[in-house]
Amino acid sequence: MIIKSIVIKNYRNYDQIKLTFDKKLNIIIGENAQGKTNLLESIYVAGFGKSFRTNKDSDLVNFNKEFASVRVEIEKDNGYLEVIEYRISQKSKKEFLINGVNITRISELLGTVNIILFYPDDLKLIKDSPVERRKFINRELSHISRVYCADIIAYNNILEQRNELLKKIYFKPEYREMIEVWDEQLADKGARLVVKRRQFLNDLGEISAKIHSKITNHKEHLTIEYLTSVKNLENYDTIKSELIFLLSKNLELDIKRGYTSVGPHRDDVDICINSINIKSFGSQGQQRTAALSLKLSEIEIIKNEVGEYPILLLDDVMSELDVNRQKDLIYALKDVQTIITTTDVKNLLDDYIKPSRIIKIKNGSVLNH
Repeated sequence: MIIKSIVIKNYRNYDQIKLTFDKKLNIIIGENAQGKTNLLESIYVAGFGKSFRTNKDSDLVNFNKEFASVRVEIEKDNGYLEVIEYRISQKSKKEFLINGVNITRISELLGTVNIILFYPDDLKLIKDSPVERRKFINRELSHISRVYCADIIAYNNILEQRNELLKKIYFKPEYREMIEVWDEQLADKGARLVVKRRQFLNDLGEISAKIHSKITNHKEHLTIEYLTSVKNLENYDTIKSELIFLLSKNLELDIKRGYTSVGPHRDDVDICINSINIKSFGSQGQQRTAALSLKLSEIEIIKNEVGEYPILLLDDVMSELDVNRQKDLIYALKDVQTIITTTDVKNLLDDYIKPSRIIKIKNGSVLNH
């Protein structure tokens, strides 16, 4: 899977540009605040239906313009072409089309183009609260599995309903008899999520350990542990049964608190290097390298899941790596279409730049292409 071309109009600081991409390595060069990340963002929105930088869609529209539009042409490994188009107005209204057909739900967009992004804020994956790690798991699994996407949406809706019921029970105990219905539904969807998460994190752990070892010259061993309230992870049935038991066991506490205290919405991931938790004790360099290893491991997971390599977007990652690690990284990506933003290429070896497409950006304009 590759992006063949993109047409951008009135997006952020771009008036109108059209770019074609090399099927392998593409390097976007420019000083800070010239529009490099905006370009990556416009591609990302085509895959996920939303920005990774803002929750306000109107921020994506060029100042004093009524709307922004983006057209991305995708070529699948079998040669099939797909076109994703979207339009966003200053009033935050947006519409997406796939091959000219309007889609009504963002979930229909997921999986049309598989994209992996690494940018500076991804350090939150390691450093911040469990919420960030759950977002990471949910986002990546939703992108490769529409079933998971539907399950997480359903789970969150059921969870919200159960929490509302808990608050009612606190004041009106007669509502208590309704809780079992919600527990059954929550445990059903929750068990489905746990099964998929466990498999995903097992795969992620195996692949990321190999990648991390390579880019640290075999000096560091990365491990990932799935932290969940369920102990018996044998299969869907055992997970569901235990979730029902835990929900019942914690009911009194949940009624007092007014929210559900156990379930997949409380899961976390423990990430260690050489058996040391890097969230608490790792250096920033270790945290960044670990986050990069996790992101790169998704390439193989998506390839195994959907049969095609995804498109990789790397925003200002090279500046954080020494020359040897830059070389190892680019070599590792030889089978993947990669779009990299950077302020210069002086540290990249000529052998790696020669087969690349280099695009220079200045103030929302393309200087050469």
